[in-house]
Amino acid sequence: MLKNLAGRRICIYTLGCRTNQYEGEALACSLVDAGAVLSEGPGCDAAVLVSCTVTSIADSKCRQVIRRIRRHSPEAIVAVCGCWAQRVPESEARRLGVRLLVGNRRKAELPKLLAECLSGGEGFVAHRGEVANCEDWDGLFLARPLIHTRAFVKVQEGCDQFCSYCAVPLARGLPVSRPADEVVREVRSIVASGCREVVITGVHLALYGRNGETSLAGLMRRIASVEGLARIRMGSIEPPGVDSELLEVLAGAAAFQPHLHIPLQSGDDRVLKLMNRGYSARDYLDVLRRVRSFLGDEVHISTDLMVGFPGEDEEAFASSMAFIREGGFGKVHVFPYSPREGTRAFHMPGRVHPSDVSSRAEAALALGRELLEGYCGRWVGREETLLVESASPVAEGGVAFEGLTRHFLRAACEAEEGDSVRQGGVLRVLITGAADGTLKDRLAG
Repeated sequence: MLKNLAGRRICIYTLGCRTNQYEGEALACSLVDAGAVLSEGPGCDAAVLVSCTVTSIADSKCRQVIRRIRRHSPEAIVAVCGCWAQRVPESEARRLGVRLLVGNRRKAELPKLLAECLSGGEGFVAHRGEVANCEDWDGLFLARPLIHTRAFVKVQEGCDQFCSYCAVPLARGLPVSRPADEVVREVRSIVASGCREVVITGVHLALYGRNGETSLAGLMRRIASVEGLARIRMGSIEPPGVDSELLEVLAGAAAFQPHLHIPLQSGDDRVLKLMNRGYSARDYLDVLRRVRSFLGDEVHISTDLMVGFPGEDEEAFASSMAFIREGGFGKVHVFPYSPREGTRAFHMPGRVHPSDVSSRAEAALALGRELLEGYCGRWVGREETLLVESASPVAEGGVAFEGLTRHFLRAACEAEEGDSVRQGGVLRVLITGAADGTLKDRLAG
């Protein structure tokens, strides 16, 4: 049946987290291996959306993408998979013009299902099941990245922490860990394709190996031993997962890039308890101290901050702002609270007025910009390595390029004609300045 994909022009759209980015890339790889052609323009034969439902805004973006596909490619078959696809009513998906709806833990079956639709199958197809008690691993495999310069590698699925604001466990299901041998096989394939950097990701990385033989630290040790792997990063990891065993492995891995994203959500103990985060502000500070004791004071620690959670008064918000400043973070991602039906917080009293949520978000974003500028300023006058993510010609024969430093800071540079700059390459650069959270640099030497 997959032969029906041969020569078909297929667009891939991915919204949301790094786990979704991996799934979109792996689906693209499977479709191309079956003979499909990745397309970016209108007039495609089919379009696949890897969807997100983490907030109401994410839901809205899913609908917007589907409507845009229908406008630009009215004859295309629209296939939607992932978290929004897991929860959306079939009636709504039909109204939007979706032909194929594939839930979580079943994405590996999407190419076959899409081939059936393209062969002339009629009507709407929904292929999703109950994930609440599902312990299956979705057998996607990324042989080589086709969309991104860096390769995301998914090693964990699902969550049972049930933070009171979060709908992800409802959409993703129970925690399950990918076998370490399978992870290493995928990383070796990615490295053999010429990719220099992998990002290890999961829905709740801290739960990796909870009931298995291999811990997250053990997995990272095995990944770091893959020959030819130049750079390793980790996706978002919850505070309880950042233990001494893991940090010791990361500190000893030459390829590990010194950046960790550790979500905070609130710096106020009362709000953290309402959120069911499972740690206190002091616990989180202990994590920060532990990270810096193993990885050094210059490690980049970024975080998430939620503002306007039910019950967050001005005093609690002030506590969060003070904590963010004390924590010495680099980048701070700020999220206004988004009510999600089916979560405990949806029915909590103490809803914050929208105008207060907006003003708090603006204040937190301003503080985040200040902290990022300060962190970026540390690197001015120093040499760094840069993974080139984009490169394009400029006037007078030069080339402009952007990329990420080891510490996960974006940098922009121009090089003269003759300099060897290519997407996916790693260069040494001299940081000459910083503005608006982006480093300015020139080739070193």
